[in-house]
Amino acid sequence: MKPTLIKSSLKLGAVLCTAFMLAACNTTSQSSVSMVAAQADTAPTTTAEKFEADRKAILAMAGDYKVKFDFQETVSFKKGYEPKERYVTGAHEMVRVIDDTGEFISLQHILVVGDGDEVPFMPIKHWRQDWQFQPTEIMDFVGANTWVKRDVSLAERAGKWSQTVYQVDDAPRYAAVAAWDHSSGAAVWTSPKSWRPLPRRDATKRDDYHAIAAVNRHAITPNGWVHEQDNAKLVLGGEQPALLVHEIGVNTYEKFDGFKTEIGTEYWAKTKGYWKAIRDEWNDIFAANTRVGLTIQGEPAELYMQILGIATDVEDGKKTDEEAASEAIAVLQSYITTNPASVRERLHDGETTESSEAYSR
Repeated sequence: MKPTLIKSSLKLGAVLCTAFMLAACNTTSQSSVSMVAAQADTAPTTTAEKFEADRKAILAMAGDYKVKFDFQETVSFKKGYEPKERYVTGAHEMVRVIDDTGEFISLQHILVVGDGDEVPFMPIKHWRQDWQFQPTEIMDFVGANTWVKRDVSLAERAGKWSQTVYQVDDAPRYAAVAAWDHSSGAAVWTSPKSWRPLPRRDATKRDDYHAIAAVNRHAITPNGWVHEQDNAKLVLGGEQPALLVHEIGVNTYEKFDGFKTEIGTEYWAKTKGYWKAIRDEWNDIFAANTRVGLTIQGEPAELYMQILGIATDVEDGKKTDEEAASEAIAVLQSYITTNPASVRERLHDGETTESSEAYSR
């Protein structure tokens, strides 16, 4: 294994003990974000007030946190299937605003793991959430590592925000469109049901289901925020999706600065140019295509480990942003097809043979 991949593997192993198993212009400063009050005594009454209240709620998710990830399968819908034991873990996580253009806000999550003794402190690039006001289109996950571009009607997007969530290597995961609600004195965003890939905590351990249909709720609390999930785990490949089991998830982000945030700050300062190039490449791919898939099924570790490994070279000063981005984009393109087969065919074929249709400029 290459040294960069060994180092990335060590980082990935450390994250398995924390929370990695789950999956810029006009940048807003962290100090200003921390002072934003996302809750108001009265609900906004005008369109302009509502827009600003929405923005404050999104920006309020930036900060330093002690995070608890808590998932419990509840009700089985398949004969003989017993809901799994409750899954609980925690982490220290930084959330930073990496882009804010007014109607678009991007929040990057970075884990800081280790104890400084047996396990050295280290940063782990975690998931990213992008918020777009009144989006005209989103990429829907449809199963089998495939995403399809969907137009968002004027009625569906009016006054609403899309949240798009990305994998650790900036590959897409899922998206939905909904309005922020401030009527109860709290800022709450609740998505309609949308599909997503398996979380890493399941994708690396089980193969008895293929997708999650989830309702997400993001709510700002007095000491941070909470991400609640109502998950339906689905078995695909038949004529219709089959419901396996329901699951409830509660991820709490409590403000906490008693960890080595400087490690995450330094990592991002060194690698942000590289990661911007990766984001730009994904944006170009989706702008040019209506249907995109990976040429591999299941957890795409062989893709993201390479992308993270190249980022380590940038962090260590072994490669420039340009050199690293060129290498990473070539890797990325080798795993992308813009003409994927149907979800049913891809699942039945297992690891696909669609590389002949791989993406190229």
